[in-house]
Amino acid sequence: MLRFIALGFLALPIIEIALFIKVGQSIGLWPTLALVIGAGIAGSLLLRLQGIQILSQMRSNVSAGRLPARDLADAMMIGLAAVLLVLPGFLSDIVALALLLPPVRGLIYDSLAKRVTVVNASSYTSYTRPGVPPEDRRVDGPAVIDLDDEHYRPK
Repeated sequence: MLRFIALGFLALPIIEIALFIKVGQSIGLWPTLALVIGAGIAGSLLLRLQGIQILSQMRSNVSAGRLPARDLADAMMIGLAAVLLVLPGFLSDIVALALLLPPVRGLIYDSLAKRVTVVNASSYTSYTRPGVPPEDRRVDGPAVIDLDDEHYRPK
């Protein structure tokens, strides 16, 4: 995984420079710069609108007593889009603008939600394995010090 990240950090600037050169050759210097600046401005406006919408959805979910998992994922993807918009380049702008679209975020969330298992830790009083009877929940072994009630003293 670390190799792919390092390869991405090397490949992204090369791809961005190549895209700058190709677009600059096709439409010229000033239109190319106008596209980059325009994409940044349009993305920041879209980012502001989407951010306000996500915050209001999170407030309504929290006030209704629901966990805002989808809203938190949307907020993280919008934050990633903001970072990508700061980076100059066409590829990062395209990915950022795609992340700002709710249907794209929905597809990403749905694909990630299939791989995640949510565990409710509040139903257990201690760190135990679910489905194990209480009498079998003791941990025994050479590195375990078992204290009796008379040896235990709370602070």
